[in-house]
Amino acid sequence: MKLLALGCYAMLLMPGFIQVAYYYFFSSQVQRSIVYGDQPRNRLDLHLPKNSEGSKPVVAFVTGGAWIIGYKAWGALLGKQLAERDIIVACIDYRNFPQGTISEMVNDASQGISFVCNNIAEYGGDPNRIYLMGQSAGAHIAACALIEQAIKESLGDSISWSVSQIKAYFGLSGGYNLFNLVDHFHNRGLYRSIFLSIMEGEKSFEQFSPEVRVREIANRNSASLLPPISLFHGTTDYSIPADSSKTFVETLQKVGAQAELILYEGKTHTDLFLQDPLRGGKDDLFDHIVAKIHADDPEALARDAVAPPRRRLVPEILLLLAHKISPF
Repeated sequence: MKLLALGCYAMLLMPGFIQVAYYYFFSSQVQRSIVYGDQPRNRLDLHLPKNSEGSKPVVAFVTGGAWIIGYKAWGALLGKQLAERDIIVACIDYRNFPQGTISEMVNDASQGISFVCNNIAEYGGDPNRIYLMGQSAGAHIAACALIEQAIKESLGDSISWSVSQIKAYFGLSGGYNLFNLVDHFHNRGLYRSIFLSIMEGEKSFEQFSPEVRVREIANRNSASLLPPISLFHGTTDYSIPADSSKTFVETLQKVGAQAELILYEGKTHTDLFLQDPLRGGKDDLFDHIVAKIHADDPEALARDAVAPPRRRLVPEILLLLAHKISPF
């Protein structure tokens, strides 16, 4: 039934998917498959604004996909719409299971972030205005990479990029404590045996649970190095419960990190990332992210205030039906 629901869900949103695919494959604003490392899937896509004057703020984005079906093209809709607001988006690909397990995914993401930090100026990006963002499994992977980097810095280890280069972290519909999620995922169809294989066994849960790592006494000094963290979650998210973001924010605040949680009433796992952007017009999540990125740029804020509403890509009736049958 879930497979049938997924098929119907995809068909209902197909008018939007086709338009985004056309943009992704044929727009001169998209530079696809830039190599950032020497492993399979070590590629990223850049979504560039039409206006090339001046250096632009940058979002390094790690896509979701249950650690199994993640792909950089899943960020094309976000990249298209942020590029319309004069923001560069780098969608970082990474090895999925079974090609890789969680430590390789985190390492890939970290290498991709390093490439953005060290090379984005060549593409018109401002290396002093880089924001890290992840969605779903990508939010988990990006958070792991960020916290691992903060711990390395606090220990004086050699690094290729610095947490101080990240102005803020945006986590969308992510899960940050594997101990609390393994049974939930099992009941949702991501069976325990597969999940344990992805996460390299229960012995690795602590290492790859950002919520657990930041509250360890030995790692608390690293919390002060973290950038401001904003987590976004729908209250009716059945794939990853909103409590995942709530408890992570509470933990971050307890160890002295700057963190906030923004909840969206009645939104599901895919409403915030797919249906709402496909709807066009006003979008609270999109407006919140853009406002944070442009907070120190009065001219950009002024342009945002008079920006035309985003174009609708899918009729409302199809979006309402997709919301009702969504398996997420």
